[in-house]
Amino acid sequence: MSLYNKLKWILGILIVFVLIIATNLIDKNNFTRVRDSVVTIYEDRIIASDLIFELQQSIHEKEVAIVLRDSLFYKNQNSRVNQHIESLLARYDETKLTKKESKIYKNLKSNLADLMTLENKNTSINLLNKNEILAKIDNLKSNLSDLSKVQLDEGGKQMSISRKALDTVEFFTQLEICILVVLAIVIQLIVMYNPKKTE
Repeated sequence: MSLYNKLKWILGILIVFVLIIATNLIDKNNFTRVRDSVVTIYEDRIIASDLIFELQQSIHEKEVAIVLRDSLFYKNQNSRVNQHIESLLARYDETKLTKKESKIYKNLKSNLADLMTLENKNTSINLLNKNEILAKIDNLKSNLSDLSKVQLDEGGKQMSISRKALDTVEFFTQLEICILVVLAIVIQLIVMYNPKKTE
């Protein structure tokens, strides 16, 4: 094989080699983007779960006060609890919501508005008012429970997507490494091969 032919072979294989390296770098870059995106989404789920937990605590405070007919709570602490709930809702608005979650969240906000309206109607808690408020609190607890389930489901989906992406990138990386090794061996054979000329 002449030097010119060897150079053609080497050039052809080097082009394939460069293409595989470029593909590998692109795959790696895409994987990094997907991983970062999934981590961000998952963090939104964790943040949302924490906000739901805090909302549950605030609603529980209201429930205890109504059951105990604690009028001092409504005079002294209820406005502080309501402000805390509003700040939690504002932070929850910043997270990414799925369609299902958005529907539940809208229902939660509606139930919260109804509860606050009931609380503002009358500072003295009579039996009728107490039952209405407890019914709204039960609705809120149900909304919060549904939102918690959504966080868990969506977090699991994102982890599954992340695992699949990682497995795919790992497979292609291994495949490309094998191809590169084979190409390197072929290049070495072409460079080293020197057939004896017959006289």
